[in-house]
Amino acid sequence: MAEKTTITLTITCPDTVGIVAAVSGFLSEHDAFITEAAQFGDAFSKRFFMRCMFTTGALSPDKRELEKRFSAIAQRFQMIWHMHDLSKRPRVVILVSKFGHCLYDLLHRYQTGSLPIEVPAVISNHDDMRSLVEWHRVPYQLLPVDKADKTTQERALMALLDQLNPDLVVLARYMQILSPELCAQVSGHCINIHHSFLPSFKGAKPYHQAHLRGVKLIGATAHYVTTDLDEGPIIDQSVERVDHTHTPDDLVAMGRDIENVVLARAVRYHIEHRVLINGSKTVVFR
Repeated sequence: MAEKTTITLTITCPDTVGIVAAVSGFLSEHDAFITEAAQFGDAFSKRFFMRCMFTTGALSPDKRELEKRFSAIAQRFQMIWHMHDLSKRPRVVILVSKFGHCLYDLLHRYQTGSLPIEVPAVISNHDDMRSLVEWHRVPYQLLPVDKADKTTQERALMALLDQLNPDLVVLARYMQILSPELCAQVSGHCINIHHSFLPSFKGAKPYHQAHLRGVKLIGATAHYVTTDLDEGPIIDQSVERVDHTHTPDDLVAMGRDIENVVLARAVRYHIEHRVLINGSKTVVFR
């Protein structure tokens, strides 16, 4: 192989003896240099998780051949595994409604290069964010929702996602409940962000509800989307301490700041292949 390639290998399998030795030995035999490695054996699920980043050498075969040769080891340990070429920027489609703070933050990170992604489109059920998105030279797709017939809009959304073929879908305050069919389509590669008051403060104005109850902590949670509303495997969370001097507007502003940070972190962890599903939770190799 003429040029060095950086590859991330992710592995999930039943926990047993010899996995790390087999993986590291394989990479050494194929002239690959390990630059980062982390592993975890879950005593409860009896599953093993590993993330290994390596750089190919002059004697290494190409990625396709590496995958072909590694498959024998993968079969022996019953692995669910992937090799990811880090030179390819992930395609991230962002869905948004009327609250734009998370969208602003993601687009800024995208434009400045601090989040190495491609954004083939932003999709919305409202037209409010069009000027912002198009100013960033990103295509804006408007798919309005008819309350009397939501299925038509969702079919169009599913077809558009098929066409765009994203590596990740981000619900950046997209205020629509996804159907089981759409959840299945984006399973494992769709991230949602919400305030951490759920399920205590559901419905409209959760920060105002929290203020009335005198909460002492507010926060945000980023998780994978599943058919169980707001109960998918958690990727990242953060909280901020508040007190009696904070107004409802203070809580809203602080909450939005936390949502920005938590969502951006979750997106980064996902595109860097640091998140592995472990049943109803995740293993995150930070």
